[in-house]
Amino acid sequence: MAVYTEVPDDELAAFVARYGIGDLLSVKGIAEGVSNSNFLLHTTQAFFILTLYEERVDAADLPFFIGLMEHLADRGLICPQPVKTPDGEAVGRLAGRPAAIVTFLDGLSVRRPNSMHCGEVGRGLALLHQAGADFPMSRVNSLSVPDWRPLADQAGTAADTVSPGLLQRLHAEIAVHEASWPQDLPGGVIHADLFPNNVFFIQNRLSGLIDFYFACTDAFAYDLAICLNSWCFEADNSFNLTKGQAMLAGYQSVRPLTEAEIEALPQLCRGSALRFLLTRLVDWLNVPPGALVKPHDPLEYDRKLAFHQRVTDARDYGLKL
Repeated sequence: MAVYTEVPDDELAAFVARYGIGDLLSVKGIAEGVSNSNFLLHTTQAFFILTLYEERVDAADLPFFIGLMEHLADRGLICPQPVKTPDGEAVGRLAGRPAAIVTFLDGLSVRRPNSMHCGEVGRGLALLHQAGADFPMSRVNSLSVPDWRPLADQAGTAADTVSPGLLQRLHAEIAVHEASWPQDLPGGVIHADLFPNNVFFIQNRLSGLIDFYFACTDAFAYDLAICLNSWCFEADNSFNLTKGQAMLAGYQSVRPLTEAEIEALPQLCRGSALRFLLTRLVDWLNVPPGALVKPHDPLEYDRKLAFHQRVTDARDYGLKL
């Protein structure tokens, strides 16, 4: 979440009025994240989240995202629900952008997750994969292997101003995955961005999942690899084996991994680290002037990638065979 686009007060009030959710009392921009503009709305009825979809989100994908949240909630997963106008419309336009309002979830995200949090996330991720199994729509992962080289080219030689030799390292790493990316793994709907700021807890128990705007159809184990990257490293970039063990055990308590997924896990972790290194790098180099946004350090994922490049066995992530 972030704020790239400011909304005039009169336009915002008129937009909110269309949804029948009460009078607008206050609005606050949310500075976390990097993709869309997000605001916390307080009305006379409740709190809501308003999202303005920026350039990275294709408006044609919005029915997938909206439908997915409704589908998952129908199957018991706690996630935001799109708010619709009396005419049944979930997506409108505000400040020149597609926009939607979703319900507000109780709970807090954790900045320093422990092994209990990681176990909860592993289990929650597997439940998400199960709940989405019969979702009728599909969406290609627009940030997968074929998209990585164009991202590196977009960064160009400016990458080397972030870290000397980074562009060459990126191209070498991309070539590895272009030649040998795992195929035909079990898959379906994945979240693809289940970072700590997208998971809520109440008293150490998972209370909700948010921000489904990178969700797509891909390998389940790739989603798990993203979570291992985002939840199980410490501030000094060391991998916490206890957290990895808890996450993997939590996931497998719901959906056991196949032999092919276990074999592929080291490369999936390596590839997911590369994906976030690339998108963070492009965002770091292209923050719009005046945007209320805090770009994430791309070199965090450069350091994580270096760890994965040394891994050859899923047991190094805490998997018990």
